[in-house]
Amino acid sequence: MPTRFDIDSGLRGETLVRKGLMRRLQDVEQIRIVPNLNVIKIGGHGIIDYGREVVFPLVEELGALSKKHQIMVVTGGGGRVRHIMDIGIDLGLPTGVLAELSSKISEQNAIIMSILLSKYNGSRIHTSDLLQVSNLLAMGMIPVTHGTPPYGLYEHPPRVGSIPPHRTDTGAFLIAEVLGAKNCILAKNVDGLYSEDPRVNSDAEFIPEITLRSCWRGIWRIWSSNGWPSSCFRAPGT
Repeated sequence: MPTRFDIDSGLRGETLVRKGLMRRLQDVEQIRIVPNLNVIKIGGHGIIDYGREVVFPLVEELGALSKKHQIMVVTGGGGRVRHIMDIGIDLGLPTGVLAELSSKISEQNAIIMSILLSKYNGSRIHTSDLLQVSNLLAMGMIPVTHGTPPYGLYEHPPRVGSIPPHRTDTGAFLIAEVLGAKNCILAKNVDGLYSEDPRVNSDAEFIPEITLRSCWRGIWRIWSSNGWPSSCFRAPGT
């Protein structure tokens, strides 16, 4: 049998998916690259699409905050993403292509926000530049990037339909995660989390604070009542 050219290491011969290996490595503490960073996601649909009346005051507030706090701005796509997706779905384009097209829109919004923040040293960066964020912050700059995760053509197909499941809120969270940020703030056009859409139901309950477990169980109840197959999802602790 041919001899493999191998390198001696602690992971030699591992498939990298063995659960025992994962448990053995789970306590290794990861480095927080920018531990005082606040990642602020600016929604396209909820904020940028409203134009100067909403965006200009927000820019001033972000600029003032940047004097005392380390912030990074991440942009969503908004109405134009929904438009291009609608056309793409009608044409039968695959999920990966829809994700690639959507990223171009959120990139446009990142360019817009970086220009508006230029008087506060706003600087547009690409997702491949994330490791430069600490240097940019040290120079007093506000990094601005788009939130679409760079899966692009490799986007995971959804269980149902073709809409890319990982969009700009996901991207903002992943940026905060990899940089070890202090906060990931999603700026929306509502006061926070509600039991239902408050713009549709004025009696929707405002939820000021919630744990991940409680949130997941609430989602599970909604899915169950809508007839989602229980074999597809399982809430933690059930």
